[in-house]
Amino acid sequence: MSYLNTLLFGYYPYIAISVFFIASLVRYDKDQYTWRTGSSQLLRAKELREGSNWFHIGILLLFIGHFVGLLTPPEIYHNLGLSTSAKQILAVVAGGVFGGICLKGIVILIRRRLTDARVRATSSRMDIFILLLIAAQLALGLLTLPISLYHYDGANMLLLSEWAQRIVTFRSGAAEQISDIGFIFKCHLFLGQTLFLVFPFSRLVHVWSVPLGYFTRPYQIVRQR
Repeated sequence: MSYLNTLLFGYYPYIAISVFFIASLVRYDKDQYTWRTGSSQLLRAKELREGSNWFHIGILLLFIGHFVGLLTPPEIYHNLGLSTSAKQILAVVAGGVFGGICLKGIVILIRRRLTDARVRATSSRMDIFILLLIAAQLALGLLTLPISLYHYDGANMLLLSEWAQRIVTFRSGAAEQISDIGFIFKCHLFLGQTLFLVFPFSRLVHVWSVPLGYFTRPYQIVRQR
């Protein structure tokens, strides 16, 4: 079990992240035509718009919350007057709200894609798989909330934060930090890493193409007087 823990949470993170970046670059270089969402917006557009809005808002807030929560050293929020237990409760409340928003969106998207024959006909196996994978990951995350609330001292949160910070700073001993953590937390971490692994092979690559330049682009000159 110790070997498996080291493999899944010591080595697998680097495999997943390496595939995430390298395969994304290769796909962009070799197959740019597939670098898109593959939208089916002409079919049941109202339902797609509603589900997509809820899903994107929720998942963006969850990503920011996880990024800040896991990678912020305790000294920083302690200096801001936030105790470990207070941060734990804040994370549970925020995770519940953001997770609920995301869950509403993904349920709509899954129902639309699986119950409409026309939408399903335009869907690849990866389209369906990635939706179900995200839904499973979201469900596991929501299931960790009552456990985290019960252990409001923040002990699990500190262990998870230490694991994440050791991984991103290439320090040894990351897997040992979470060797005794609950099984549901480990499942959540494993699926999270797997999402990074399959990312380049799915429609999720459109995230790289987010049009941030849209807000600062110059006016388009149609004709000059």
